[in-house]
Amino acid sequence: MAKTNISLQSEGIKLKGEVYFPYSQDWEPSPALCLCHGIPGGGPPDPSDPGYPALAERFSQAGFITAIFNFRGTGDSEGNFDIAGWTRDLVVVLDYLYNMSEVDRCKISVMGFSAGAAVSVHVASQDSRVSSLVLCACPTQFHFATNHESAESAIKRFRDIGIIREKDFPTSPAGWKADFNKVKPIASIENISPRPLLIIQGTNDDVVDTKSALELFERAGEPKEILLIEGAGHRLRLEEQAMDGAIKWLTCQVS
Repeated sequence: MAKTNISLQSEGIKLKGEVYFPYSQDWEPSPALCLCHGIPGGGPPDPSDPGYPALAERFSQAGFITAIFNFRGTGDSEGNFDIAGWTRDLVVVLDYLYNMSEVDRCKISVMGFSAGAAVSVHVASQDSRVSSLVLCACPTQFHFATNHESAESAIKRFRDIGIIREKDFPTSPAGWKADFNKVKPIASIENISPRPLLIIQGTNDDVVDTKSALELFERAGEPKEILLIEGAGHRLRLEEQAMDGAIKWLTCQVS
């Protein structure tokens, strides 16, 4: 399997990522998939978690040119956590995939996890290049920056876990907070139709409850499917049933 490291510029911020290629790719362009991570939890790495590279390898083996990257403020990417900035980062990665000669421009899927799923809905609702969308543990909206006090608390927490890195960021806490109200999946998910949508949710998720998935599914237009994973928690990328279901569904969309 081949992979290449990528370094992209998003508003002067350097984003780091990787693109994984299928084992056997003939001369015809291949479908592409962009994986979008959620907000890091902080703390020491889990040695039993193979991370997004292993997931990207799995999807590339299924025939997708698969991109993973770190949103601004996370991993090896520069910058500070900013949800509006994350939406612009995803557009930059989509630009990169869209301009790859190896990619079938009509078959570019996005798969987001948690906050990355919320960002994916927001971007896909406005960007017709996204041909299909998979949402894993997607919230209906963000609840941790609803007022000044909760926003200040969130900023402190994100500073503590290292995704807000600059002392004077954000310059406007009020504006930073307001952006979370703009990236609101429950308000934008109906704009995904007529492109296919899959919602995956664990029934034991202690971060995003099953009710959120059902509300999003009800609001979304056709075609749509929902996959509830009994007993699964928030980290759906570690659930075999969830990822097998995603691969099967995505393969149907590009066949």
